[in-house]
Amino acid sequence: MDWKQAWSTTTTTTNGALDALAPTCAPFAARWDREAERRAQLRTPENLKALMVAQREHNSARSTAAMARNQRSAARKASSNPLSATRRAARTADKAARQHHSQARAVLKAARKNYPATLAARAVHAHAAHAVPSGLASWLMSEATHTLTMWPASVSAGLIGLNAAGLWLGRRQPSVRLDDGMSAEERRLASRLDPSFWVQHADARGLSGTVPTPAKLTPAGLVSHVRLDGRWTPKTFRAKADEIRALLGARTDLRMEITSGSHGDRATITLRTRSAADGIDLNGWTPGAPWGVDTITGEPVMVPLGRRMLVAGTSGSGKSWSTRALLAEGSEAEDHRLVVIDPKRVEAMNWQHRARTAITPDEVLDVTDDLVAEMHERLALIPRGQDVIAISPERPRITVFVDEGAEVIAMAATPRARPTKEDPGDPDWGRIMDNLRTLARMARAAEIILIWATQKPTMDRNGGIDPQISAQITYRAALALSTSGESRVVFGEDATEKGWHAHELPMPGVAMLRFGPRAKPHPISTRAFSPADVIALPDRPTWHRGSSRPSRTSLRLVKESATPTAATASAPASAVATNRDRVLRAVVDGARTLRDITDRTGINKGTVSREIKALTSTGALRKTADGGLQPGHEAA
Repeated sequence: MDWKQAWSTTTTTTNGALDALAPTCAPFAARWDREAERRAQLRTPENLKALMVAQREHNSARSTAAMARNQRSAARKASSNPLSATRRAARTADKAARQHHSQARAVLKAARKNYPATLAARAVHAHAAHAVPSGLASWLMSEATHTLTMWPASVSAGLIGLNAAGLWLGRRQPSVRLDDGMSAEERRLASRLDPSFWVQHADARGLSGTVPTPAKLTPAGLVSHVRLDGRWTPKTFRAKADEIRALLGARTDLRMEITSGSHGDRATITLRTRSAADGIDLNGWTPGAPWGVDTITGEPVMVPLGRRMLVAGTSGSGKSWSTRALLAEGSEAEDHRLVVIDPKRVEAMNWQHRARTAITPDEVLDVTDDLVAEMHERLALIPRGQDVIAISPERPRITVFVDEGAEVIAMAATPRARPTKEDPGDPDWGRIMDNLRTLARMARAAEIILIWATQKPTMDRNGGIDPQISAQITYRAALALSTSGESRVVFGEDATEKGWHAHELPMPGVAMLRFGPRAKPHPISTRAFSPADVIALPDRPTWHRGSSRPSRTSLRLVKESATPTAATASAPASAVATNRDRVLRAVVDGARTLRDITDRTGINKGTVSREIKALTSTGALRKTADGGLQPGHEAA
């Protein structure tokens, strides 16, 4: 049994070595076979007849040219006068004969090209031409006392054997060993990526001169490295993606990536037949859970809090499901708060128990005004030598989530109603975008972080992201997008060149994340978080201006006005309260902002604004340093 095992091992090793050499020799054999087939197709009876006629004409012209040359020599000898009639006639005849010979030689050359010798015959001629001078050199270099020197002849014989071995190896059908873990589809694709199949069928698809290595199965699918000859570059090979897909017979929706290889004459084909995230549960959320899993490497993908972020994805791509885990993380800790701006209302309703939500234009304007005011107050508190304020329960990090960005831009562009004597009109809605731009540019140091989500990530008038906001984004995530142009808007102008093809991602729940030069354009399977999961989360405090830690001025004024006098606190029961009385009463009872007063009194917002102005001018109300309202000394 030992010798059988040794023989089996030797056979396996030999076959493995031959299989490894076969792809290297396959291009040589393929070129040989193509040239042999071309010559065979040209060797038709018509071309043979044309060759025979050309040979006769050439022989006749050559004989005539030799005769004319002899006659000219004889005329030159017979007369020393170069202008004699005999010499001039011989010279003219010789010139005409040489021209005719030249023409006949050109016709013969074309006829031989149209009816070439077989490739085997040409190889024999070439080796014979090498063997004759080799044998002569061997004889001249030999000495009488020594045997014949054979190395030149050995070189010739070695070349013949090398050519024959190259042809045999190139035509050899390697034994394709497929991984037992492959699916039926992967087995079929791997067999077509085998060099023996590829070289045999590549020419019909315009891919001659390319040879792949046998496909290897990875956690992300099949990978094959392709050697390119002098006619190819990785870029031109990538442009043949449709032909490659057709040669492999791959599904139209199968993700195929063609990238540059380890050297300039190499390319890599990756077929995403599987995902490294398969089998990993990405449903639900727990604090600290990763945002997703890299489908190529299987590594968890974390999105750290405190990063300005763009999240783009067409309708149905899973954008809302993928961002909810980020929002849950941003509202979970004691020193984190969440603000959700959602003109469509649907997402904001899910977060009302743990986030401040803004749906209507009034609410969006109020919350962005509050955020800008909070930002300026925090920036003034950053100590010298530091560039970011320290977060705490009193000064929490505020994550501002905008969903949907295009609707917010459209809201800010809404024409305002003009004021009248009875109604002060609408506020300047354009201030919404001014506030958000300010937050994008300046609020990171104040730990007010903007996450901008949109279905249409273009920057035209109807687009979903403002250019000033986009310029400040550091983390860019995209689920499936509609066009390559949208991919470039999200990931940058080099997106197509660098492989950030979000428009080719499957739906739903698969994204790409770019956050710096080290980021790879790998698809990421994102965490799925349903509306029911959000509603089931425990309640968390919501942020309001001054609610975390009132300023010292606010504290002092609250203390001064905490106990209103009886004159202020009570009004004659029989008297009918005016709007001004109701506004003043609301402030005494604790209302601090225009919206608070409007909610308590039910009075029109414009009327409330007018009464506040009147009460402030009389001293009945005063504004605090943070913009809130307090009863004045007269009211106290």
